[in-house]
Amino acid sequence: MKKIYINGDFITLENKTCEAILIEDDKISKVGLKEEILKNKDSKTEVIDLEGKTMMPSFIDGHSHFFGVANSFLQISLEECANIKEIQNKLKEYKEKNKLPKDKWVIANNYDQNILEEKRNVTREQIDEIIKDNPVVINHKSGHSGVFNTKALEMLNITEKTEAPFGGIIEVKNGNLTGLLEENAYIEIIKKVPMPSLDELIEACKKAQEKYLSYGITTVQEGMFVKELIPIYQKLISNNILKADLITYIDLKAQEEIKKAFPRNLKKYYKNMKIAGYKIFLDGSPQLRTAWMKTPYKSLNEDDNEYFGFNTMSDEEVKEAVEQAHKENMQILAHCNGDKAAEQYINVVKNINMRDDRPVMIHAQLLNVDQLEEVKKCDIIPSFFVAHTYYWGDTHIKNFGLERANKISPLKSSLDKNIIFTLHQDSPVIEPNMFETIWCAVNRKTKSGITLGEDEQISVLDGIKAVTINGAYQYFEEDIKGSIKEEKLANLVIVDKNPLKIPKEDIKNIKILETIKEGKTYKRIDT
Repeated sequence: MKKIYINGDFITLENKTCEAILIEDDKISKVGLKEEILKNKDSKTEVIDLEGKTMMPSFIDGHSHFFGVANSFLQISLEECANIKEIQNKLKEYKEKNKLPKDKWVIANNYDQNILEEKRNVTREQIDEIIKDNPVVINHKSGHSGVFNTKALEMLNITEKTEAPFGGIIEVKNGNLTGLLEENAYIEIIKKVPMPSLDELIEACKKAQEKYLSYGITTVQEGMFVKELIPIYQKLISNNILKADLITYIDLKAQEEIKKAFPRNLKKYYKNMKIAGYKIFLDGSPQLRTAWMKTPYKSLNEDDNEYFGFNTMSDEEVKEAVEQAHKENMQILAHCNGDKAAEQYINVVKNINMRDDRPVMIHAQLLNVDQLEEVKKCDIIPSFFVAHTYYWGDTHIKNFGLERANKISPLKSSLDKNIIFTLHQDSPVIEPNMFETIWCAVNRKTKSGITLGEDEQISVLDGIKAVTINGAYQYFEEDIKGSIKEEKLANLVIVDKNPLKIPKEDIKNIKILETIKEGKTYKRIDT
């Protein structure tokens, strides 16, 4: 198969003039002047006229949860709910449309108390008012907390006396459960909620894959491979369902079972999936006030004075995890939102010679500018969730004050230190929309219109690099992905506008018309 693309703009991210490219089978064969490329045409070559559209490298997902995106197709979305009454109405509508058998779980997602008019969490009693005979869990948009109704708490054996795991919260007020579980308490308990049938989950995974591809993403991450996902990924592989490349990071507690189940996927692609390393959590999320900070959050009332958030792993546990990854030549991804969590990770990494391991700091929301020198010395790759500037920027101002909030996701400061970083959406927390993320990185606007940290804005080109060639570097795949270069894989996107030639305010409106994975075309599909 030979294809020649002409008459468009080409963003190659390489220092070479490009008027056309030649693809042969799964690779980019030639890049250069149109006249020279067309000399390679024969009777079986397809010549594609881009008609002024733009071709660029496809996107590489710096961090997300592939199964979480799939599972979201099987849940009730509370995205548009503006208050608790609307949440109740959404649950009521679902109950009336579905004849729920006894003990059938009802699962909702995209919940965020920060955007509700009440500015507080829904309670188990308020869920019970609508659904009391079926277990219900409302999952927070951050993926770090959830609210359970009374039936769910009973089925999960959660009582007022249940002890929360280290770094977790089972909220009790006036001696009664509120239904809210946070961090490790939530993360461990949510695993016990029964999953839909395997066939339903496989169909949902197909939809998730189409969603990623429709956003121009050809390399996807499973940011927390737990043992419960083993049969799902086994079926995806055995049925040759994966089209995008899926890179997974496994839960240390389930490593033996997962490695045994997927021996051919360990650090190598087999049917488009590989196990690349381990994932650990060091703290929570800033919008929930559970990120671990060196200086306290702004006080919201008399009871939370000098509140710093909290850690979810001890220093020794982090050290053991990092040492194991290094010993096994496995990459490690550490969830760090607060600067104290970042400090804990940096202190462990700098005492181990990991210069070739490319350890990753996931989210790095409040990584302090003063810590960047150590990040550089340790060769840590921050993967910034920069879209926080838009989605929760106003909440961060409330939690930290404007001066500190201005420094979330310090992209420009990282560039000034020559630190390689990536950007991500943490999907399903938000949609896997890379152009929206680039828009956030170059504009840093909050929902209320405040510019959050103008001096941390970066150029559009640097934003593109962060989700293409830098992403390839994060995965040790810079020799085969991330730019338009001869002998690299033909992983490309065609878009309606050149992001380097339009006002930066319009970046998020760019449409992906076609995604090309190793030479095969996937048209835009709205899911």
